Amino acid sequence: MKLAVFGATGRTGRRVVASALSRGWEVRALARDPAKLGEFGGEERLEVVRGDVLDAAAVERVVAGCEAVVSVLGHVKGSPKDVQTRGTQNIVRAMERTGVRRIVSLTGAGVRDSRDRPKLVDRVFAFLLARLQKDVLEDGERHVEVLRRSGLEWTVVRGPRLTEGERRGEYRVGYVGKESGTQISRADLAEFMLDQVSDTTYLRRMPVASY
Repeated sequence: MKLAVFGATGRTGRRVVASALSRGWEVRALARDPAKLGEFGGEERLEVVRGDVLDAAAVERVVAGCEAVVSVLGHVKGSPKDVQTRGTQNIVRAMERTGVRRIVSLTGAGVRDSRDRPKLVDRVFAFLLARLQKDVLEDGERHVEVLRRSGLEWTVVRGPRLTEGERRGEYRVGYVGKESGTQISRADLAEFMLDQVSDTTYLRRMPVASY
């Protein structure tokens, strides 16, 4: 497997890269600052392309020749409020041009799906997110629409609160409500996302992975 990874320098992104390499996969990652992936120095199965996800040409260089894409784009200080949407638009165009079909993308559990049956705690969480991180929530929702309109083989993995805990190897997968919890480690989330690359159970769906 040769995997393109976007958002690779973030806390979840580095977990995705590490897990993919541990599976023996080849990884090509986009990074504005390749030094942030210095912990993987000397890893011959990792290729780091310097660039920004808002640069369409750089995105296409990463996608070309890969078999699938994992996107864990997130908001950082100074990033545009629509970085996930615009980045996903560039990724989708690059995939369409290069013939890559499979993409697994991460967003927050606050982005709703018609299969959700939120409990009171879920509704409170959604209310707070809409008030405190409105731009992040709306960007996540818009990036989902980009994928839905694309015709690609997409899966959007939704995560609740992400922790730095170690990989357990056990978690729940379902939809917001009785099938979801309030947290998951980045390590387990990364494993679940990578499993989706070859598993079509949640093709064109938006599952939540949680404890």
